[in-house]
Amino acid sequence: MRTALLRGLPAAFLIILSLTTAQPAHAAETVPLAEAVASLPLATESRDGYTRDAFKHWNSGDDPADGCTTRNEVLINEAVEAPAVGPRCRLTGGSWWSYYDQTTVTAASGLDIDHMVPLAEAWDSGASAWTAQRREAYANDQGQQASLVAVTARSNRSKADQDPAQWMPPVGEVHCRYAAEWTATKLRWNLTTDDTELAALNDLATACPDQTVTYEPAT
Repeated sequence: MRTALLRGLPAAFLIILSLTTAQPAHAAETVPLAEAVASLPLATESRDGYTRDAFKHWNSGDDPADGCTTRNEVLINEAVEAPAVGPRCRLTGGSWWSYYDQTTVTAASGLDIDHMVPLAEAWDSGASAWTAQRREAYANDQGQQASLVAVTARSNRSKADQDPAQWMPPVGEVHCRYAAEWTATKLRWNLTTDDTELAALNDLATACPDQTVTYEPAT
C-alpha cells in the first residue's frame, strides 16, 4: 500500500522526501588552527585507573580480509615506496618518511605507529568514560589520516604520552602541522584539554596563522 502511494507522488516530492529522511553525514570541517583550538573543551584531566590494555590494539584493521593488522595497514598506506606484502602480511622493502624528525626509514621494523594523541592522554581527556569498543575504535582509527602516523621508534618513544606543552617534534618546521594534527584528533574524538596544554596550543596557533585544521567527527 505504501509503495503504491509513493509511486503516485511527483518525482520532485520524492527527492525532497529522500533528502529529509536520509541519515545526516558527518562532514569534514576545515577551519583555521586558532579557531579549532578555541573549540576544544577545557577540563581537568585525570589518569586514575589507566592501563594501556584498556585500548585493544592492533586489531585486524579496516580490511580483515587482507590479513594485516592496523599497524601494517598504516605502514602500507603511508609508505613512500611500497613494501612487498608477503604471507601473513610480512612487509619487506619499502621506505617511509618520519616527519617528526625528517628521517627516511627503509625497514618497517624501525618504525612505530604513533597515536597522535597518546592512549594515556586520551584516557585523561575523556576516554576513561568510553566503552571498550569505542576505545578499540580510537586505538585503531584509520578514518582520519592524522590519528595514526608512522614515525621512527626513537621519536615516538621520546614523545611517550606527553602533550604539546611537554613535547614537540625535534624539527621546528613541522610544529604547525603537528599542532593541527593533534587538535584535529582531539576534535574528532571530542577529547578535552587542560590549562597548560591549551596555553601551548594557543601559542602554536599564534605562531602558525596560516595553518588550517581538517577533522571529521568520529561516529
